[in-house]
Amino acid sequence: MGFSSGFRFVLLFALAGVTFGQPSPAAPQAGRGGRGPAASAEPQVIPLWDQGAPGALGNAPSDKPTITVYRPSGPAARGVATAVIIAPGGGYQSLATAYEGTQEAYWFNALGVAAFVLQYRLGPRYHHPIELGDAQRAIRLVRSRAQEWNVAPDRIGMMGFSAGGHLAATTGTHYDSGNPAAPDAVDRAGSRPDFLILAYPVITMQQSFTHAGSRRNLLGDNPDPKLVDDLSNELHVTAQTPPAFIFQTTNDNVVPVENSVAFYLALTKAKVPAEMHLFQSGPHGVGMALTDPALSPWTTLLANWMRARGLLTASPAVR
Repeated sequence: MGFSSGFRFVLLFALAGVTFGQPSPAAPQAGRGGRGPAASAEPQVIPLWDQGAPGALGNAPSDKPTITVYRPSGPAARGVATAVIIAPGGGYQSLATAYEGTQEAYWFNALGVAAFVLQYRLGPRYHHPIELGDAQRAIRLVRSRAQEWNVAPDRIGMMGFSAGGHLAATTGTHYDSGNPAAPDAVDRAGSRPDFLILAYPVITMQQSFTHAGSRRNLLGDNPDPKLVDDLSNELHVTAQTPPAFIFQTTNDNVVPVENSVAFYLALTKAKVPAEMHLFQSGPHGVGMALTDPALSPWTTLLANWMRARGLLTASPAVR
């Protein structure tokens, strides 16, 4: 497209069609540290399994998946009752928690949304299905303790960045309704997220446009082709896949933008509500893009999407 140099454009793909637009004002913006005054209670780290994680290969912190709970407090705690579980990126080898987790958690708190930053186990020490099991357990845990955390059990979303976006998309295409006979109350809760937020996500494991490092760390050097297909999330979208918000830059030189586009097209084909914002320029791994005036409006667009879906209004399920 013939846009002049330096001109920022936002491609807004909505289920009803494709439009161009500017973000509307009013979404709270976190400061550099991501925390607004009196927006959050003190965070609390909670293990996903009290008695040790299944499949653990040791007893180090990296063998113990957790969620860190960030709950809104003060004026921000106004009964919104929405929760977002955040999976930081890092190529399934590390976790960029500071700017793809903590900052976003405080930003969500300022909107009245509870946030849960996931520390999941990583490759090459751990391969699939360990990472997916950790993410599913996080969703079950939040849902099973929804009343305690003032969360509506049908307002629990999964957000992911880069490889964490692959993990989030995998939870949206691989889930179950829980086991009502399970002795562990957490396992009785379903693992389907109610909505997805994907930032510059890895979507596919197909060699054509995957992120090679994420694929290798998650699946190993020579994965079974059937496993590659199973973890290529664009192939597993159905009408039951949760609604999704997607953000990426077109010239991302780490994770090809075709990942986002393929998932968006699969969602629209299945008639799943989807919104995608592609910015023309910007590097991979920007997080909230706090210092980039061209990209930072993406969080305003996200807040607008959540508001339009009723996720920022008081829930009748929670007082």
